[in-house]
Amino acid sequence: MTVPAHPKQQSHRWTKEQIRHARSVPLAPLLLKRGLKLLPLNAGNFALEQHPGLLIKDSYWRWPKRELAGNTIDFFTKVLHRSFQQAMEDIPQA
Repeated sequence: MTVPAHPKQQSHRWTKEQIRHARSVPLAPLLLKRGLKLLPLNAGNFALEQHPGLLIKDSYWRWPKRELAGNTIDFFTKVLHRSFQQAMEDIPQA
């Protein structure tokens, strides 16, 4: 008799389209939902109060002090320390 795997233990195979979409999801609304405080700057940019020096615009972010930058998935993995799987689950899919 085989025991079914726990749903959290199963890995999901994400399509290229889903990954492409997740990379381009705007960060500001996602971060606000997570309770992070955004400080508006000029030209549609935001600073993240919890991470001084980190700048956000649309689905792109950069953190010059730490020499980090990237897209929405990268933010979840590099800044919020989520796994790729967790990041994809946290980012709404269209």
